[in-house]
Amino acid sequence: MKIARLVLAGTAALSVPLLAANAMVTGPDQMSETQHASHGSDPSPSLVEQVRSATQIYRDIRQATTTGGYGQFLGCFSGPQEGAMGVHFVNSTLVRDGELDPDHPEALIYEFRNGFARLVGVEFIVDAKQWHVDKHNPEPPILGGQSFQYSGSPNRFGLDPFYELHVWAWRENPNGAFVDWNPRVSCEGQ
Repeated sequence: MKIARLVLAGTAALSVPLLAANAMVTGPDQMSETQHASHGSDPSPSLVEQVRSATQIYRDIRQATTTGGYGQFLGCFSGPQEGAMGVHFVNSTLVRDGELDPDHPEALIYEFRNGFARLVGVEFIVDAKQWHVDKHNPEPPILGGQSFQYSGSPNRFGLDPFYELHVWAWRENPNGAFVDWNPRVSCEGQ
């Protein structure tokens, strides 16, 4: 079965450099149904498939930056042991709204290779204070049956504490569709 994944860690105010506005995007990779144990029982094909359907248009990075409201946030993120997350393009309006919608991820994740930007995943992001205090939610967020991970402060992004969930909708991750780091993503093309 084909499934995909999307990932990102992103944030509030950001600039929208269109460094890759002319980059082309190639086709999707196949995805396995394995998953990291810390993110629930089985991967949710419905969440992965929903994300994939909703982000199909953003396989062309020009659509993300010109019509989707996404802008690059920092550079490429490499994993602490193996793999990477790629380059996050964040929609700051979606980050600030405090809502979680599988059809509107806060961040899109791209891998750059040989002059091409390839959509590999998405990341859902919500500010921890906004989630708990403003929305009166005592529990961490869950989307499509998948629990979000907490990122305290200080963190590598210089952000206030937040919750995040990666979904690898366009690049298979042998460690699971909802794991942060993907050994099949690289920062070498950056």
